[in-house]
Amino acid sequence: MKEPNGKQIEIDESSGFCFGVTTAIKKAEEELAKGDTLYCLGDIVHNGQECERLKQLGLITINHEKFARLNHVKVLLRAHGEPPQTYRQAQENRIEIIDATCPVVLRLQKRIKQEFDTESPDGKEKQIVIFGKNGHAEVLGLVGQTHGKAIVIENLEEAKQLDFNKHIRLYSQTTKSLDEFREIVAYIQSHIIPPTTFQYYDTICRQVANRMPEIRKFAAAHDLVFFVCGHKSSNGKILFQECHNVNPNSYQIDKPEEIDPLLLQEAHSIGICGATSTPKWLMEACKEAILSMTKN
Repeated sequence: MKEPNGKQIEIDESSGFCFGVTTAIKKAEEELAKGDTLYCLGDIVHNGQECERLKQLGLITINHEKFARLNHVKVLLRAHGEPPQTYRQAQENRIEIIDATCPVVLRLQKRIKQEFDTESPDGKEKQIVIFGKNGHAEVLGLVGQTHGKAIVIENLEEAKQLDFNKHIRLYSQTTKSLDEFREIVAYIQSHIIPPTTFQYYDTICRQVANRMPEIRKFAAAHDLVFFVCGHKSSNGKILFQECHNVNPNSYQIDKPEEIDPLLLQEAHSIGICGATSTPKWLMEACKEAILSMTKN
């Protein structure tokens, strides 16, 4: 449907918070509504605008150093999950945990811990490998299940450095690219040296993976695309790249103020989409900003 300015402006229905992020934010809002002090260990979501909104409601974001110094308080654990050490620290400091770890991440943590605790049938050493971003909150939680012994690889080049004479058990951060994961699997399969074994587990969240074909289709349908996403979002970087691949006239923005009015002049169809960490209200705000910039 065309707006009064003659342009078609569409917000992608499939964009916005995934289930895990929605649940974490809902839990935070419920606790804050009680009037209690609530801390969050790390940014609740990789979106500066949403973090600021929750800060205004009273949410206090802290790092692990501050967490270790707290006692007798409530702390929310975000959807990304935490290593076992965090839970031990909470117990020692009598911290009440509001656990908003995404169920998909929680299942993955348990699988990796079980793998780490189980010896190979032949007694030989095995490498637990995680395809993910080094230092990412979710990855730190996964590596923590192995007492820091898991190997993190960020790409195919790093996969080539693995020891193919040792058993390999491959997992993936839930928000990684399915295509890249399959590429890594194919490479290891063709280079593993028998009788050494290779087993892989596709642990990529389908709610995230399924957005890739949807976002490609959405980006291709518009003259101009604004991808709204926080700069820290790992998932956002992947999805924006998909947008840009099919529509070079795609721009990543963090907030409405970053929209360049000059880009709007020649565009008749404008698409607004975002990551699993992008709130709907922020995409709506971008649409309002475009409307006010293009008033006749």
